Amino acid sequence: MTDTPDTVAGEPEFIEELMLLPLDAWHRARGGRMVPFAGYEMPVQYEGIMAEHQWVRESAGLFDVSHMGQLFLSGEGLDAELEKLIPADVAGVAVGQQKYSLLLAENGGILDDLMFSRWPGGIYMVVNGACKWDDIAHLREHLPDSIEINHMDEHALMALQGPKAFDALNRHATGEYPLDALVFMKGGKFEIAGVPAYISRSGYSGEDGFEISIPAEDAAKVADLLCGEPEVKPIGLGARDSLRLEADLPLYGHDLDPETTPIMAALNFAVASKRRREEANFPGAERILHERENGPIQRRVGLIVEGRQPVREGALVLDDAGNEVGRVTSGGFAPTVQKPIAMAYVPTAMAEIGTRVTLSQRGKIHHGEVVAMPFVPHRYVRAGASK
Repeated sequence: MTDTPDTVAGEPEFIEELMLLPLDAWHRARGGRMVPFAGYEMPVQYEGIMAEHQWVRESAGLFDVSHMGQLFLSGEGLDAELEKLIPADVAGVAVGQQKYSLLLAENGGILDDLMFSRWPGGIYMVVNGACKWDDIAHLREHLPDSIEINHMDEHALMALQGPKAFDALNRHATGEYPLDALVFMKGGKFEIAGVPAYISRSGYSGEDGFEISIPAEDAAKVADLLCGEPEVKPIGLGARDSLRLEADLPLYGHDLDPETTPIMAALNFAVASKRRREEANFPGAERILHERENGPIQRRVGLIVEGRQPVREGALVLDDAGNEVGRVTSGGFAPTVQKPIAMAYVPTAMAEIGTRVTLSQRGKIHHGEVVAMPFVPHRYVRAGASK
């Protein structure tokens, strides 16, 4: 789960003053190449995207995702009110449990994707950086005044990802229970060198990993500590994007948008609760449940592209007569797979694994095949695993 700045056709162009991350100076001191992203200056790479990608697959990388919106929602009747906006079973989430969900428009389209956790006294929610102000406004408009929304803008957020992330973090994290008590989609309160931290275990790379929310004033201290471990290096946005693409994790503003439903996006698990489906009281429920039962017109699929040249977002999917029937939403060369890969929306009739597709970008024709996703198997640590 991450994001991209929105652009609106027809609006006058203006130069927006970019915000700085709490770790801005820290990134620059380590050679981070800074670029505009989601209204912030953010590091796109340090050593190089390919090297950073491979490091995360083999060891552990630290990502600064402090641009994302951290919210804490509280108040009487919160669960029921939030269920009017997202399709998840909020009431069934226990303290320390985390879930992925979607903020839905009235037509069933996706306004944003998000993670939420039950904390004592309320719900902690992480939303995408480029959408966070719109999300906050949407929540304030649709939740009653009895629900308090606290934007935790004085907190930083880091993601430590990779097969050696546990080893590095375990040397420093202390809490009511050991770090290995956390498994995939669980979280809890810890301390890192005396700094209070909420740590969850999931990840946007497909690898085992942790999200670490801490006071912004302590961000450099914690980043130095973690990157002082031999397993850990800072990683930029470039590798974050190639890692999530290999892991079949959609990117809001590219693979997800207000015209795309959860079923079109192959996110059926986001509407898996039997109770929520029976109540059908979330936005766009009639359309979404009809698509779930009968299939959508289009569906998000994974493609392996022939040759070595990748296709990028905006490439057209063509039928046998050369007509546009779909579009690539994310694409690039996959370092782990060693092939060009892509996500695209195609007619459901073309979504079967093994279907051959024709793609067009800048007048050049490419050929590909629909394949199962993820392209690289997930390595999350689930209940019953050793760590």
